[in-house]
Amino acid sequence: MKCLVINLDRSPERLAHMTAEFARIGIGFERVAGIDARQHPDLVLQPQHAIHAIRPLSGSEIACLHSHRACWTIIAKGDAPYGVVFEDDMVFSGKAGALLGDTSWVPADADVVKLETFFSRTVIQRRRTSARNGFSMVRLRKGHPGAGGYLLSRQTACDFLEATAQVNIAVDDLIFDPTISAGKTVYQLVPALCAQDQFIGDGLPSLLAPERDAARTASGLMTKHRKPTTARISREAGRAARRITDFFKLRRRIVVPLAPVEAND
Repeated sequence: MKCLVINLDRSPERLAHMTAEFARIGIGFERVAGIDARQHPDLVLQPQHAIHAIRPLSGSEIACLHSHRACWTIIAKGDAPYGVVFEDDMVFSGKAGALLGDTSWVPADADVVKLETFFSRTVIQRRRTSARNGFSMVRLRKGHPGAGGYLLSRQTACDFLEATAQVNIAVDDLIFDPTISAGKTVYQLVPALCAQDQFIGDGLPSLLAPERDAARTASGLMTKHRKPTTARISREAGRAARRITDFFKLRRRIVVPLAPVEAND
């Protein structure tokens, strides 16, 4: 199974980080040169067909989309049934090599498997399928941010390329928001196999977040307004109703944990 790592030419320290991470788990990888928004300021001028978005994508988000599309192209043109895409700020579980070395653990109906955790609350199906070495597979039923580590099938790579032929959506929304990827079978690995270094260490801050947050602030999406009492009561009632619905649909709300970074013998 080919592991692809997106890395900007101006970020050799991140490539060194990922080289060390893959060496630690005993797996090889292929570097894919990322599209750098700094080198392509014209990206924001591309027509955006925002079918699902509530705001225009920033230049960095468009560059990120094109970088992932480069990986999808490699997977779509390859012979392997699956490929794995990583961004260059990931930290692996000590047991990651056992899963990245083959695909026998991948469910036959899987289109996408999210390998990463963003440590944010999401909703999963209660039913679990063993994926060896203490990992399990569960269906992802709600959006889970981040596109730093995921597996996808060759056919899904082709489908995503077609779906993003025109700039229209952020990468993680396309892949991991079930309201958008409704036709795909998306699994979450539990515990997660990897997470961004910004959540674990202090050396690799997000390259995408500053511009993305600035765009959201400019659009008013990050401005918090105190809701009237009736609206707050309605919101809490809605939360209670969703919990009841999740219970009867055999779903649960969790923060996906990260498997230990150091392997346990």
